[in-house]
Amino acid sequence: MDMLDRLEATIRARRDEGDAAASYAASLFARGRPKIAQKLGEEAVETVIAAMAQPDKIVSEAADLMFHLIVLLTDAGHSLDDVRAELARREGVSGHDEKATRPR
Repeated sequence: MDMLDRLEATIRARRDEGDAAASYAASLFARGRPKIAQKLGEEAVETVIAAMAQPDKIVSEAADLMFHLIVLLTDAGHSLDDVRAELARREGVSGHDEKATRPR
């Protein structure tokens, strides 16, 4: 099990335990998907800012972004394996071609 899989398992456990006072992840689940999505957006913006102005912080911000993405996926009933499967489906397909096949 790699680090992201272990993180995902921990996030799922925190969701299931539901102790918002003891766990940041549980507190996000308790506040609901709008708050989770807001936090993901904030972390995405912070990652972009780091990329443009503070490159030494990109990795730290990317870690925060990944954490919040996994929380959102978990809340929505998805997993990293679902993302892996989608990436595998797209493997070897031009990004332009893949985008052209999406429903409008």
